Amino acid sequence: MIRVAVAGAAGRMGATTCEAIEGADDLQLTGRADPLLGTEVADALGDAEVLVDFTTPETALANALQALRAGVHVVIGTTGFDPAPLAAETGAQGQPNVLIAPNFAIGAVLMMRFAEQAAPHMAKAEIIELHHDRKLDAPSGTAARTAELMAKATGGEEPPIHSVRLPGLVANQEVLLGDLGQTLSIRHDTTSRESFMPGVLLAVRRVGALERSPVVGLEHLLF
Repeated sequence: MIRVAVAGAAGRMGATTCEAIEGADDLQLTGRADPLLGTEVADALGDAEVLVDFTTPETALANALQALRAGVHVVIGTTGFDPAPLAAETGAQGQPNVLIAPNFAIGAVLMMRFAEQAAPHMAKAEIIELHHDRKLDAPSGTAARTAELMAKATGGEEPPIHSVRLPGLVANQEVLLGDLGQTLSIRHDTTSRESFMPGVLLAVRRVGALERSPVVGLEHLLF
């Protein structure tokens, strides 16, 4: 049984994560941290083995550092912050691990992989990402990660990213690639936050066994 605490537990992603953990036979929800609940990460860590963070870019780094210094592995779904300070607290033998995932949906990870594979074979590409109007960062972490992977695959510049924020959306991304007389579209649509939960639970189960840390991207657990 893996003991798990959730930061941002009262938010939409955090609450869904708590429900998923409670529904898993091999996981135990031991703490919920959220200002709306009147609890802080220090209160929620307790005897947790893994902290899952779905908070804000302003607090995710501090939460992760606090957990790591308490010997707790960290799974981060928050984007829009510089994770560099985490490297000093992890990676060595006996230290806890960190997994940062810009997107936990398996389909979104596949979309990024397909875009990475296609990029060297097409002349140009652009990325359009669409999210709900309460999302704080733009471009999204998924789009930024996709652009980074595509640039590494081509050895060139990252493709431009166009961000849309509208009510009614959850999370959508389309990678458009063009070449002489043809275009290729690779699109992933999220209609429910439950789509992220298999990836979140996979990360919780596997973060402790990572051979290096910190790691960015759920693809390191899938491929």
